[in-house]
Amino acid sequence: MTAQPVPARPLRLALLQYPVERPEGIAAFGAKLDHWLAQAKAGGAELAVLPEYACVELGAALTRSDIADEAAELAAMVEAAPAILAEMRAAARRAGLWLLAGTLPMRDADGLIRNRAPLIDPEGRLATQDKHAMTRFERERWGVTAGASPSVFSTPWGLIGISVCYDAEFPKHVRAQVEAGAWLVLAPSCTDTLHGFNRVRVCAAARAVENQCFVAITPTVGTAPWSAALDANRGYAAVFGPIDRGFPEDGVLARGALDMPQWVFAELDPARIEAVRREGAVFNHRDWPKRSFHKPPVAVPA
Repeated sequence: MTAQPVPARPLRLALLQYPVERPEGIAAFGAKLDHWLAQAKAGGAELAVLPEYACVELGAALTRSDIADEAAELAAMVEAAPAILAEMRAAARRAGLWLLAGTLPMRDADGLIRNRAPLIDPEGRLATQDKHAMTRFERERWGVTAGASPSVFSTPWGLIGISVCYDAEFPKHVRAQVEAGAWLVLAPSCTDTLHGFNRVRVCAAARAVENQCFVAITPTVGTAPWSAALDANRGYAAVFGPIDRGFPEDGVLARGALDMPQWVFAELDPARIEAVRREGAVFNHRDWPKRSFHKPPVAVPA
């Protein structure tokens, strides 16, 4: 998955509003992936995207407890992470799809836990993007640590970026990926309130405008009182583009129904991004400030 020029080839993208349930174990989680990925394949998808922390629904089964316990769930997920990742890779191979399998908490050699997004090709080959900005829950209650800086990933449709949930709320994270050649940024999310969901939604739309690129979001949905981390899940999937010529007037190319389990499909063409950056009514991508406004404004006496 090395860097390559962006080819003018459309992508059929599928975003899963993932229903949080209670699988009995990793094999059952794999069967659930098979079920949903078969639907994506039937819908013509080439790249399927799951939300942040979707696999954490396994926490209750792994702890073998009916009592939601944040620390116990995290410890069990981290211990099982290699087996869960292997199941994700096997599911991508079985479906014959590219798969961004959400994220999972993984312990690194330094002993710290990162929130890691695996991008898997149809042969099971793997690349990863860490979440860089931690939410209060991750930092203060789970002890998850900021991971690697933003990267871009080579795909049959060109270079794409991954900005996990909170990362999409920070312009420079997405901008680094766009400057490295990304025309599409995937932002899988997990939000337990509409406040949180709308922060991700609004910021993802802003990133699409300021970079003249596509940004796609997709959340976990449903309630799971047995899970300490995924007890409540709100939102819908959507794809945002530049609000300019050749795009919808509100910039929304696709969106799902609030809180409903479903796939949301979108046909995305990198040639449209090249065209709007070349011929748009505005040139947000080109006109990104090259210097920071580090000096405070000077007040003018009345």
